Amino acid sequence: MTKARLLQGNQACAEGAIAAGVSFFAGYPITPSTEIAEILAKELPLRGGKFIQMEDEIASMGAVCGAAMTGVKAITATSGPGFSLKQELIGYASMAEIPVVVVNVQRAGPSTGLPTSPAQGDVMQARWGTHGDRAVIVLSPGSVLESFHVTVQAFNFAEKYRTPVILLLDEVIGHMRERVELPEAGELTLIDRKKPVVPPEDYQAYKPDSDQIPPMAAFGEGYFHHVTGLTHTYQGLPTQDAKVADELVRRLNTKIDDAAAEITLYTEHFVEGAEIVVVAYGGTARAAISAVKKAREQGIKVGLLKLITLWPFPGQLMQAIAKQAHTIIVPEMNYGQLVGEVQRYAGLDKVVPVNRVDGAFFDPDEILAPIVAAQGGGK
Repeated sequence: MTKARLLQGNQACAEGAIAAGVSFFAGYPITPSTEIAEILAKELPLRGGKFIQMEDEIASMGAVCGAAMTGVKAITATSGPGFSLKQELIGYASMAEIPVVVVNVQRAGPSTGLPTSPAQGDVMQARWGTHGDRAVIVLSPGSVLESFHVTVQAFNFAEKYRTPVILLLDEVIGHMRERVELPEAGELTLIDRKKPVVPPEDYQAYKPDSDQIPPMAAFGEGYFHHVTGLTHTYQGLPTQDAKVADELVRRLNTKIDDAAAEITLYTEHFVEGAEIVVVAYGGTARAAISAVKKAREQGIKVGLLKLITLWPFPGQLMQAIAKQAHTIIVPEMNYGQLVGEVQRYAGLDKVVPVNRVDGAFFDPDEILAPIVAAQGGGK
């Protein structure tokens, strides 16, 4: 029988990582993500895993990449300034197709900003922070229980698609506590990376199968495995060949883009028949659902689309919402980041941004006001 527990979002994230089979963490303490490191520092050694506090965020990212290449599931956790430092090696992990999970518990910035206050200011950095063209998977849980399940899903996506996955919590979700009932280990679906089925002499580390994903041998298993951040051949050897470069970069993108339907996670609340739709994610979605319920008590036909997958952005879903609704309201704890993607698919004339950049959480009435203003098709 599952036992009810009172958990913090960061704790649920750490427990989700353990449930997913993580055995390696490298990181550097930074508010408001530090509890994840503290919990895994205690729990991983008890399970035969390893925890390393590195000298900085760059070294932390390098360590989890190295660990993942030995065949283990690896994770690191940080916040805004540390996330910026990790970007070069996130790009390396994308190019070398290394499955890792990077947790960013967002806080208000820029720079040191308000280190103990909530924000959603790293949404665009998660997508575009690394130079070059590569697809990315970015997930954002909106509750403590979702923090557990979405962390498990982040590892499943990382392992299946051989890619870094970014998990964007915010300080609200990271530090709030809720009553949850976590599933037993046998109730979870876990995915491990594909292993090569050819003998070592025939193995090509970056030759994809028909699903565009190459099988991945671990270091020490007897397979030749050259890894580089340079454009490389199927053997992993650097090359300047334009045709090879074109094929590689396109595949790094299409292996994610083609799986967008599977990767897209979201929940709908009162969306059917809604003339106004609020699009929210993370901690902001909690204020948004309260506002939506208040508006419906007033007879307003409004619903909430709560996004969990932020990237790849669910464009087709947004287009379908735009055909139905005359107004789409996008509250964010930033100056306006994901709203740009909503506008791209729904149209500028339909979208109303609602923003906070003061390190404070939304009051539901701040989201209710534009809902009421939009009633009847006006803004």
